[in-house]
Amino acid sequence: MRRALPAVLVNAALLTIAALTLAPLAWMVSASFMAPGEANHAPPPLVPAAPTLRHYAELFTRLDLGRNFANSALIAVTTTLVSVLLNAMAGYAFAKLRFAGREALFRALLAALVIPAQVGMLPLFLVLQKLGLVNTPLGVMIPYLCSVFGIFMVRQYALSIPDDLLDAARIDGAGERRIFFEIVLPVIRPILAVQAAFNFLASWNDFMWPLIVLSDERRFTLPVALASLVGEHVQDTELMMAGAVVTVVPVIALFLALQRFYVEGVMMGSTKG
Repeated sequence: MRRALPAVLVNAALLTIAALTLAPLAWMVSASFMAPGEANHAPPPLVPAAPTLRHYAELFTRLDLGRNFANSALIAVTTTLVSVLLNAMAGYAFAKLRFAGREALFRALLAALVIPAQVGMLPLFLVLQKLGLVNTPLGVMIPYLCSVFGIFMVRQYALSIPDDLLDAARIDGAGERRIFFEIVLPVIRPILAVQAAFNFLASWNDFMWPLIVLSDERRFTLPVALASLVGEHVQDTELMMAGAVVTVVPVIALFLALQRFYVEGVMMGSTKG
């Protein structure tokens, strides 16, 4: 019994922390189904007295949030797919292909990691302005289409691929494209799942960059559209909670879908030297 006591205490502490972490999210979902003004009572109720879907209906009808949801979905899905492919190709090249200046170029890329993203926003905006990409979905996507950290993650993971396996494929007549898509991609799939989750989360939740680039309300992403509603509907707590739920659900759904690969990638990545 004494040996089991520390484990019981640790589990109890973890459960308590988990409950405290999830409590605001649970109340957010509950408040989204409350009647107007019900969440503003003191103390606020934990569950709705008469659950209603009117706030969700209002978001997608009167406020036309479906368009902003589609904008966010287009940007997040496109950037995730493109970035995973580009990061995989670049990371594999730095890990296994020999070319002049490989190490110097990789060190230069790593040096860029210490530069805060906010520092590059102004020059990037000016470049997009010259290219005519301001107030366009492509202008929002560009910063997410490839990342130095993503390249670094793939490169470190791909270093574990045996050179003999790749050389054997080349001897059998396989070209580099076939080697990459049929041998390398299946091996590095766990780390790509981790990257997909990170990139989707970052692009879906980003507020600052879309706010800078976009000026047309019809092209706003979901976080920017919700923020623009706060001034007009600051007292509509239940409506804002419904909007927050709509924003969070896709991220949770993606994580649950990729959970197995995500955990596998993190665990395997922690054991690779």
